[in-house]
Amino acid sequence: MKERRRYPRGPRTIALAGGKGGVGKTFISANLAVAIAEAGFRVIAIDTDLEGANLHTWLGVRESSNTLADFVSGREDSLESLLVGTDFENLRLIPATQGHLTHAQPGSERRQKLLKAVQNLDCDLVILDCGAGTHASNVDYFSVSDVAILIIRPEPTSVENAYNFLRSAIFRKMELAMLKPEVQACVREAMDQRNDLGVRTPANLHPLVRSIDPQEARRFNKVLRDFSPQIIINDVLTAEDVRLGFSITEVCKRFFGVDADYLGYISNDEKVRQALRKGAPIVASMPEADASIYLNRVARKLLKQIEWR
Repeated sequence: MKERRRYPRGPRTIALAGGKGGVGKTFISANLAVAIAEAGFRVIAIDTDLEGANLHTWLGVRESSNTLADFVSGREDSLESLLVGTDFENLRLIPATQGHLTHAQPGSERRQKLLKAVQNLDCDLVILDCGAGTHASNVDYFSVSDVAILIIRPEPTSVENAYNFLRSAIFRKMELAMLKPEVQACVREAMDQRNDLGVRTPANLHPLVRSIDPQEARRFNKVLRDFSPQIIINDVLTAEDVRLGFSITEVCKRFFGVDADYLGYISNDEKVRQALRKGAPIVASMPEADASIYLNRVARKLLKQIEWR
């Protein structure tokens, strides 16, 4: 069992996102949370998908009377009060059911309060299961987390939306990192894919930033160097599906200027559906399944990558 202690700057955060729905991000979030908790780390899984929450279902937890929706709406200011237990040692959950159907996602100010509150949680790791698409909340959670994981299925629509999501996340990370208002404004304008600046990728933006302020351009380069999104290919059937992860990392380097890491892939496995019907994560209920083996492999690789000091 790993020694239990708080880290000086709070728990490490892992955000899992998808460019579109149906790619398996919640399935992977739940199972990674269980696998890491079983390795002895204290984990809190937070479902931030207030418009389609189902992380509690994958973890076999009934709906709670108090959820993240209460924090987003301002009815509750303490994340600790929203924590519910699971059947797994070291793993707790903040569900996101019962959200406001008209204003489900938090505004910018409430989003910042949520991210600050996450850093005060008493645990080793926080796993953020983000909603699908490029809503500002999803992009922010992804951009500021210690580890940002993009889940992709080997199909054209998923790949296309994944690139759009990464582009949004990189631009958002730049907007947050830049200090001068005129450079921030330039980044915001570049976020429009039909902008008049001629900027189509983050790499295209650098010369423009340099022309405004060389120091900001150096900061721009550092942010790109330090940003290393992780890629997981889910529902793999063929060798070509496996190779997709390497192709995506090459495209990220060539067109976005970032060194994405191919964290691994999860095989297509009928037992995944069987595990969901049982209301139990597959890594716990069917550890011998192919999907469980690959999920545990990804969890081990993740834990080696995270800086704990």
